[in-house]
Amino acid sequence: MTNVEHEITWTDAEGLAHSALWYAENAAPPPRTVVVADDRLKADTAYRMASEGTAILWTGDFQNARQLLSAMGRRADRKRRRFADDPAIAFNQHRQARALRARILGSLLIRLDEGAVAGLRRAPDVREACAGAGCPLDRPFVCSLVSLLGMVGAHEWRRKGVEVPALGARIHPYYGVFSPVRGEYVDLVAQAPLPPGDPARSVAFDIGTGSGVLAAVLARRGVGSVVATDQNPRALACAEDNIARLGLADRVRVVEADLFPASGRASLVVCNPPWLPAKPTSALESAVYDPGGRMLREFLRLLPRHLEPGGEGWLILSDLAEHLGLRTREDLLELIDRSGLQVLGRLDIAPRHSRASDPDDPLHAARSAEVTSLWRLGPR
Repeated sequence: MTNVEHEITWTDAEGLAHSALWYAENAAPPPRTVVVADDRLKADTAYRMASEGTAILWTGDFQNARQLLSAMGRRADRKRRRFADDPAIAFNQHRQARALRARILGSLLIRLDEGAVAGLRRAPDVREACAGAGCPLDRPFVCSLVSLLGMVGAHEWRRKGVEVPALGARIHPYYGVFSPVRGEYVDLVAQAPLPPGDPARSVAFDIGTGSGVLAAVLARRGVGSVVATDQNPRALACAEDNIARLGLADRVRVVEADLFPASGRASLVVCNPPWLPAKPTSALESAVYDPGGRMLREFLRLLPRHLEPGGEGWLILSDLAEHLGLRTREDLLELIDRSGLQVLGRLDIAPRHSRASDPDDPLHAARSAEVTSLWRLGPR
């Protein structure tokens, strides 16, 4: 939940005023104009209202609300835009279009009673999903249907887990924590040669651990002690849970830190920072977007002082930013050099996600050329 609480107000069909706590994961303010609607509302009308900035508080059947949301999404997708030939401009246009679509679909609202009980007809039990997402349970609140469905989907991911072949086990991601569904970066860490020496006597740092998947891979590869850091409370709880599930708590320690632990050095430091230098719009997007490349720059700048003699830093980074014109390969190499580091080697892997082969994706040219690399770095 956001630190600043807001209320949303509306008037019912009888003209009575109501209010409730407003919940938005991305700290978006509550809509100013809210109308109450039910199963009689047509999709064209709903889409027009949402496009004009009017939010719709649903009081009808829950499954009909889901159908309405899908119909609004289809209408939003019909408005195809021509994007610029310049990849950087096209990227910004694509993000703006996605933000507009999200705003329109986010205008369909749901009220939940105390305890996160959805009182609508045919509504599922969403209490555990809302609790896992950190929703307020001590009072009624209003959120978007898109947000609620995201919580439900995240709860299923957490309950079932994500199979990670490199581990031979499942990772259970929490709401708002990046899920290892794209396994390229995990495979790189599983395959790269470890620094010389006895792994069982070595220490490794996993910077920005998220779900804890890379820390677990390092421990499974025989690294004697792994310190996994993050500053997101959800990520810390998620990593601790996964490490415990995998029986690795005696070898992996999860600590709260902005990048590096407060003290100590390691023979191996691994970091998979966000790969696009842009502003995130949600907690989950923070795993993808890094404003100004701050995390990448700071990791490289501080890395030499946290390495043991002969140690290595593994930077796992997609080159999508380069294909989008947001960063050049020369920029990256200059950052590495300016940090007093040298490249010891590099492992590359092509993407396997569906967008890389989707010609209808506005960023297809960049995505199809994307390569994820593990840069082996050492002090110069």
